[in-house]
Amino acid sequence: MFGKTARRIVAGLIGLGILTLIAWALWPQPVPVDMAAIIKGPLEVTVEDEGITRIREVYTVSAPIGGKMLRSPREVGDAVVADKTLVAEIEPTAPTFLDFRSQRVNEAAMQAAQAAVDLAEAQIKQAKSQLEFARNDLRRAEELAVSKTISARALEKARLDVDSAEAAVASAVATMEVRRRELESARAHLIQPGDVNAGARSASCCIQVRSPIDGVVLKIVAESEQVVQPGAPLVEIGNPGDLEIAVDFLSRDTVRIKPGAPARIESWGGDKILAARVKRIEPTGFTKVSALGIEEQRVKVILDFTGPSAEWRPLGHGYRVIARVVVWHSDDVLQVPLGALFREGDNWAVFAVANGRAQRRIVKIGERNLHAARILDGLKPGEQVVLHPSDRVHDGVRIEPRG
Repeated sequence: MFGKTARRIVAGLIGLGILTLIAWALWPQPVPVDMAAIIKGPLEVTVEDEGITRIREVYTVSAPIGGKMLRSPREVGDAVVADKTLVAEIEPTAPTFLDFRSQRVNEAAMQAAQAAVDLAEAQIKQAKSQLEFARNDLRRAEELAVSKTISARALEKARLDVDSAEAAVASAVATMEVRRRELESARAHLIQPGDVNAGARSASCCIQVRSPIDGVVLKIVAESEQVVQPGAPLVEIGNPGDLEIAVDFLSRDTVRIKPGAPARIESWGGDKILAARVKRIEPTGFTKVSALGIEEQRVKVILDFTGPSAEWRPLGHGYRVIARVVVWHSDDVLQVPLGALFREGDNWAVFAVANGRAQRRIVKIGERNLHAARILDGLKPGEQVVLHPSDRVHDGVRIEPRG
């Protein structure tokens, strides 16, 4: 009898254990979640984009005259001194080749000029002869005037003839010089490129172009020897110690940026984050095609470095950087991690932790960045919220901290 009772008790205990295990297995288990506390602290909202460093004043040195520029005496990176360092040399170009007709015309002009020179020489000889004759007449007139054989008027006429003859000689000599210059001009029109020797080139060379400022050579536009036109760019020069940053922000981000706003320069290659400040926002935008082929309206924003120059000295002209500009900042705001927020219709919501259960709660948020958002209503400091809630988390479900 006792044995039967014991067996019944053991069987009952086993059945109760099995039922307990089944009930425990079927009982809803708390969902493990990641949690975060709602705290007050500093919050900063920034906009960022890719920018380019550039020298504020880049001087493009151009050719003052047309001619043949000799090979550049400078290389990129060379230091230059204002009004002293030679950056380019320009010499006259060689004359062009003459076609057959032009050569015949110029040869005829030269022969005519030579004939004019010969004529001028004959005129000089004639004028000198007339002068000698007039001087002899004057001498005889002066001798006769002593004995009063001729009148005073005849003597004056003899002197006038001498003066006129001297003037004729001077005129003939001047005419001779003119004809010689015309002959030289006619001969110059016959010069061919091969007739210009090195001595003639060195005698007429050169226009020396010097640096307008102290700085370094940034770019050599024309390096090899070549013919250049007046105003052609030759070399670009700038001062690498006078850097600024140009960033093309989206227009919707630019409207939030204010002149004087602090900025940080990142991903520039150095270990430190560089301090900067917004100097100027250009008033006009422009269309820029993104890497995905999308047309975007961009606005150029200019930043100035505010830290010691030794920190950003490794940067040069045209270096790529990432600029982050602060558009809003507060030292003490209630904030929620961005990973706790999700959309509930047209509103933002979170799962708050209340008595070990998830509680869906509508919240009102303000400014936000990539990590947190400002809470305007719906949460209090110290409350906890669920981070990145999965589809297992719903209103009223039991939850527990993961791990």
